[in-house]
Amino acid sequence: MKFHILTLFPDMVLQGLSTSIIGRAAEKKLIEINAVNIRDYTLDKHGKVDDYPYGGGAGMLMQAQPVFDAHKAVTEGRKVRTIYLTPQGQTFHQKMAMDFAQEKELVFLCGHYEGIDERVLEEVVTDSVSIGDFVLTGGELPAMVMIDAIARLVPGVLNNDVSAETESFHNDLLEYPQFSRPEEWHGKKVPAVLLSGNHRAITDWRLERSRERTKERRPDLYQRYLQKEQTIKRLSRKKRNHIHLMESLSRGKGEILYSEGENVLIYDRFCKICMLTAECREIGEKLLDSIPQETEFLVISQECMVPVVCERLGFRICDECYLACYTGKEALPVRYKDIRILEMDSLSYVMEHYRESKEYIRKHILAKALYGAYVDDTLVGFAGLHEDGSTGFLYVEEKYRRKGIGESLEAYCINRQREKGYTPYGYVVKDNEASIKLQERMGLYLSQSTIWWLGKK
Repeated sequence: MKFHILTLFPDMVLQGLSTSIIGRAAEKKLIEINAVNIRDYTLDKHGKVDDYPYGGGAGMLMQAQPVFDAHKAVTEGRKVRTIYLTPQGQTFHQKMAMDFAQEKELVFLCGHYEGIDERVLEEVVTDSVSIGDFVLTGGELPAMVMIDAIARLVPGVLNNDVSAETESFHNDLLEYPQFSRPEEWHGKKVPAVLLSGNHRAITDWRLERSRERTKERRPDLYQRYLQKEQTIKRLSRKKRNHIHLMESLSRGKGEILYSEGENVLIYDRFCKICMLTAECREIGEKLLDSIPQETEFLVISQECMVPVVCERLGFRICDECYLACYTGKEALPVRYKDIRILEMDSLSYVMEHYRESKEYIRKHILAKALYGAYVDDTLVGFAGLHEDGSTGFLYVEEKYRRKGIGESLEAYCINRQREKGYTPYGYVVKDNEASIKLQERMGLYLSQSTIWWLGKK
């Protein structure tokens, strides 16, 4: 991912972003930081970029010409999402960071003095963003804050696919209290449960502390959390048919756009997927008006809604699938042992055997979400986890099938999900009898009815 920062103080930005995790990510070329000095593009021979505002008033205003030319030099005519850092913008939050993290490039425009000529803002800016209700001397610090929050969501930056999922604001809960050595400090002991080795008890303790802390410190977040929990409880009455909706909410990925009874509309902003279930066609049609324009896929639970979506929203049918979920209390056996996390040298192999874009597969390898089976150090198959959290990607070369490798790959994926406290689930194409039999043999439950994946034409 590439970040361009248009600023009068490029050294300030580069120094602030060249250390720690963000600096290491840049060194590994997982991200690129390009600080551009707006002053280099002024036509004034003295390097002047500001002037007095028309109509009078205190202070100086950055002129349109140098800002426009700097932006044009960076974008080279391409449409690149451009963020203007201003107290007048929408307040920055985690879901916004997730949205921005989907872009390949971002331009940050840092104002100074009394701001920037409105005419150039109308020409180049796509998003006006504030980091809080206060005024700073310039946009450089807000830009660095946003870049830090966005870059850490780029696959590979954290080197730990769990870190970004278990911290503050995940699933609308603040992070639980953390403790390290020594076991006793200033007369205060580490809670006994954290020393017990009982992972289930530790998970329960952390969740309860997160709830307590959020209720006390951020009641607004706590109310959103309660709404999600209530929705999950209602959906759980038909768990097999709604596991995708429930897991999207419980993992903190989906946001509720509508929830009343069994009429639920959820949007996963990170994946640009909307999931809809409705008690009748009439209600379902009303929910279509709430689907965000940028949605790329719709997952529909009712067949009667499919032609409506295709006609009104211009979507096409991708697949008709069963949901398969594993609710067992024990880890599944992984009988084939040589399974490894895939690295970038496996990119071409996966692309050769799986129908997804290079960028999609690359992101999953960097996120350590693809796993390969090896025979004599040769990669012969793979499986993994999609962005929405479902298991998938399963492929085994023809001559190595019927040896338990595919089952072991899927079991490996399922066990990794269980370790995080998730209910593992996936989609099985309705006509794929071999895959359906595999799920049943492994002890997964299939949904009573099928669901439909619809994509933009």
